Amino acid sequence: MSDTPTQSADTKASAPPNPNVIVAVLAFAGIVVSLMQTLVIPIVPELPKLLNASASDTAWAVTATLLAAAVATPIAGRLGDMYGKRRMLLTSLAMLTVGSLVVALSDSLTPMIIGRLLQGLSAGVIPLGLSIMRDELPADKLTSSIALMSASLGIGAALGMPLAALIADNFDWHVLFWASTALGAVALVAVLTLVPESKVRTGGRFDLIGGLGLAGGLVCMLLAISKGGDWGWGSGTTLGLFAGALAIFLLWGFFELRTDEPLIDLRTTARPQVLFTNLTALAFGFSLFAIQLIVPQILQLPEQTGYGLGKSLLTVGLVLAPQGLIVMLAAPMSSKISEAKGPKVTLMLGAVIVAGGYALNLVLMSEIWHLILVSCIIGAGIGFAYGALPMLIMGAVPVSETAAANAFNTLVRSIGSSVASATCGVIVAQMTINLGGHALPSENAFKVIMGIACGAALVALLLASFLPGRRASVAAHGAPVEAPATADAGHK
Repeated sequence: MSDTPTQSADTKASAPPNPNVIVAVLAFAGIVVSLMQTLVIPIVPELPKLLNASASDTAWAVTATLLAAAVATPIAGRLGDMYGKRRMLLTSLAMLTVGSLVVALSDSLTPMIIGRLLQGLSAGVIPLGLSIMRDELPADKLTSSIALMSASLGIGAALGMPLAALIADNFDWHVLFWASTALGAVALVAVLTLVPESKVRTGGRFDLIGGLGLAGGLVCMLLAISKGGDWGWGSGTTLGLFAGALAIFLLWGFFELRTDEPLIDLRTTARPQVLFTNLTALAFGFSLFAIQLIVPQILQLPEQTGYGLGKSLLTVGLVLAPQGLIVMLAAPMSSKISEAKGPKVTLMLGAVIVAGGYALNLVLMSEIWHLILVSCIIGAGIGFAYGALPMLIMGAVPVSETAAANAFNTLVRSIGSSVASATCGVIVAQMTINLGGHALPSENAFKVIMGIACGAALVALLLASFLPGRRASVAAHGAPVEAPATADAGHK
């Protein structure tokens, strides 16, 4: 059968490398990739002047990365399962490094967008790293290592802001991308020399039609979500893209259910444990991204508003930085709870913590320490949730589909974050006050966003409660243990 794991011909017979080294290298690679996503934020307002282009055109420096990441993540996961996870990990890091170099050498819009697009193609690093861990690590290190690798997404995003703001305030903006080039090169060399190639391969034929269909649907959907605010949500372009995405996804699903070697096995994704984990990830993606949008605006708005704190971008980064450290500290706690009670309990606990953080934010938003406290509480919830999600996915899918399943879960989280960005953009644009002839987001706009984010976390809690009650463990180098007993799971 095509999904039967086979031993790679180039597997070395030498002693296995130190598991701690593998974990450290993969987690570092994950942090580098997540840093890339926040690297450009400090200079976004300055891009029109820096690149001699309009604001609507320079916005593509962000949009191109979003679209490329969405398309690349599931494809990289599937290719990793088929042809080697380390090989695809190296390819992804090479894309990051080359893309960073292109931007570092650029002074105009076109190379900036090309470089940012190449950076976005590296988004598969974290799901690929998670899958390598499942294949290579001993069982006693697997849960804690997976929690750390998954949390690297939150760690890098939180730490990237202060580092990027510090560089942008004190150096030429190109230094941001020279630093990204150097970090990408270090990660590439470290993976090449210290991480072994996974022994588990599915082989088979790549589903090119499925890949093109998924890419087309995602581009239409995310383009409408990310640019709908500029084009108008009722405009023909926005509605046409949403309609096109729906049509493409329907045709894509019809095709995927009838092909022998699909890009994404939709029957597997329909299993309760996989389905509800992905739905929970969608809700979490929405909830967790809101804090990244709220805190910077509250901190930077003028004090004359009565609720803005009038601080610099560097202060914004320093306020958010502790969140990354909390995510890192929460990862080992997440793994211990998952080992003792199961990842379902950990995920639900994360949802409760995030909801509590946003609820507290409704009454604590007038001082810097308020925002630090709230972001740290939400960071703890992120650490718990991000540690549990891949454990639930890998506890329900065959080892031969690990990378593809993790990549799809990562994609779903990203879609949730994109929807959050669009929703928050609409709210702050509609709920405004007038200050000195300028329309600024009102205090109630932020409270509405906090309330919605709290509600999204509670929806995640509700969805997680539908996960199968039996604890699913992940066996290193093997199939899931105690997979949920569903009708389509097969009978022994």
